[in-house]
Amino acid sequence: MPSDHAPTRPLPTGGGTGTRPLPVVAPAGPTGPYAGSPAAPPARPQAGASRPTTQPGPTTQPGPTTQPGPTARVAPRVVAGLVALLAAALAWAVWRFFVDTYAGQMLERAAFDGAVNGQGRLWTLGEPVLDTVSVTFVVGGLAAAMAIAVVRRRWGLAVQVAFLVVGANVTTQAVKHVLLGRENLIGGWTADNSLPSGHTTVAASVAAALLLVVPRGGRPLVAVLGGAYTAAIGVSTLVGQWHRPSDVVAAVLVVLAWGALVCAFTPRSSLDPRAGASPGSVVTAVLLFLGAAASGAAALWAMRATPATWDTTTAQEATAYLGGVAGVTAVTACAFALLLLVRQSTARPVAAGVQR
Repeated sequence: MPSDHAPTRPLPTGGGTGTRPLPVVAPAGPTGPYAGSPAAPPARPQAGASRPTTQPGPTTQPGPTTQPGPTARVAPRVVAGLVALLAAALAWAVWRFFVDTYAGQMLERAAFDGAVNGQGRLWTLGEPVLDTVSVTFVVGGLAAAMAIAVVRRRWGLAVQVAFLVVGANVTTQAVKHVLLGRENLIGGWTADNSLPSGHTTVAASVAAALLLVVPRGGRPLVAVLGGAYTAAIGVSTLVGQWHRPSDVVAAVLVVLAWGALVCAFTPRSSLDPRAGASPGSVVTAVLLFLGAAASGAAALWAMRATPATWDTTTAQEATAYLGGVAGVTAVTACAFALLLLVRQSTARPVAAGVQR
């Protein structure tokens, strides 16, 4: 029978036969505030039971939200379309008066003959300017404009400037050689139709393309420089008696029409994200408009001071010539001011914030 007493064993010493109880050693328990408590044997996992893991479960992280792209405004596109139509109508009106009427042909005859005044000295400045215009210039200028658009990741803009440059130059050649003619209404002075000017169209279209592709902050400067270069080309054609004033004016209007037209169909990829107001562009445009107004007033005065007859003096012919120069300057300044405003307004999206 089991005994309630502790087990005994014989003592190794003393020779006696007595026995002494052995102490019962309790198994080591856990340390800490519950030291001395009997430790429970670890539970064995049951077959098929999943082993608990100490790693926390995956937390749901908010994914990146897709921001809607910029949205173009409708009103600036409509205005751009109206500007394109107005420019085309004005180009036709220039041809209608200066090429298709007796008075217009006589005024331009006087301006053409007045170009001989100081022509030798002025031609030394004008000829190098005209030498910059060539087929290579067109291809290089268009390639540069498209490259800027591609570097800025504006794929639609690259297509836009291609339409602008190619469309404007093809239109000029078609109008000059196919669509419009020149009937000799004044007698004694014949020449084929030269409206619009091809050299001026090349210069203006490349300048307009660069205006469209550069970043928003650089467009006012490009508008001023591009307008100055276009005017220099146009005036140089007058100095060399390559063209009449109406030829240059019509060429600038053709480019304005195409530039405004492509801006009216600006794709979303050509917008300026988070673009705000452009006070610098407005100031530049106002200054260009003021210069155009002053030059236009001088051109109108010269037209009124030149009689529409063959009996014109050298002074009157010089006046008509200077009036033609003023007219070219006025139309060019006004055209690039309009292109600047049209581009900035059509490139500004609906949700305008801080300019990037």
